[in-house]
Amino acid sequence: MKKSLFIFSEGELKRKDNTLVFETEAGKRYLPVEDIKEIMAFGEVNFNKSLLEFVSQKEILIHYFNYFGYYMGTFYPREHLNSGYMILKQAEYYQDPEKRLVLARAFVSGAYRNIRQVLKYYQNRGRELAEMISSIENLAQGVGDCWDISQLMALEGHIREHYYQAFDLIINNKDFCFQERSRRPPKNHLNVLISFGNSIMYSMVLSEIYKTHLDPRIGLLHTTNFRRFTLNLDVAEIFKPLIIDRLIFSLLDKKMITKDDFEHQAEGLLLKEKGKRTFVEELDKKLETTINLKSLGRSVSYRRLLRLELYKLEKHLMGEQEYEPFVASW
Repeated sequence: MKKSLFIFSEGELKRKDNTLVFETEAGKRYLPVEDIKEIMAFGEVNFNKSLLEFVSQKEILIHYFNYFGYYMGTFYPREHLNSGYMILKQAEYYQDPEKRLVLARAFVSGAYRNIRQVLKYYQNRGRELAEMISSIENLAQGVGDCWDISQLMALEGHIREHYYQAFDLIINNKDFCFQERSRRPPKNHLNVLISFGNSIMYSMVLSEIYKTHLDPRIGLLHTTNFRRFTLNLDVAEIFKPLIIDRLIFSLLDKKMITKDDFEHQAEGLLLKEKGKRTFVEELDKKLETTINLKSLGRSVSYRRLLRLELYKLEKHLMGEQEYEPFVASW
């Protein structure tokens, strides 16, 4: 099974015959290209045109992040599955307010239902979350009453605000108090982990979109603009609670990441390399975990779920089957 390649060290990534080699002061590391799904570059990684031509031929995306772990951009190879028909369909749905709203509501509903499932999971393990769950359920009743995207986005934001308030009850660790959602720079340790995990989640969904006929630049919930991909943000909303948030809760509960894995710098709070490595190693294990999907009658990995979600979206755009977001049952 192909896996994500995470690079944290400083060095040069090169093509060597029909494989990759990462060269640092400590030596060379050979990387079989057949095993690589995508490359996540967090360190100062140098590469040349020959390398880009090779990974493009092998259909490997390179996502790069800055020193603090913020997503900066993606080398997105020439689309080999890109479909003019699908681009037109995405544009059609984006430009039609009613069609767009149906899908946007589905993304928000899927995110809410998985948020609720996460809270239920921890409520069943002794956390006092009944009030939080009730507040979120009341808010979610308004999804069907939203008649424009900005109103829907505001409601989704309110749901997440209430959800984040439950984090302190779930984590129960004074070193990782939530306080409020903060970004660039995150104001505390927990926000650093959330931002780091979400950045990786957005990148992974983008890699999966590349393997479909969909165009990542045309989202339905998030506004399409000149600067960035948006469809990956839409789909990631559904999976962040299940994959990223529960991973963070697990890492902190097992004390696999502690306050000592962070350092203060002039630009803000930073997760050290050791903490980043621990995070992505456990994320890899999580993504390889399989679950039984009743609709398919077989088990699939969390990573495969991302691709299946995109296939469902394609079917909706083609008029074959109405899109229903994935909702966990555990």
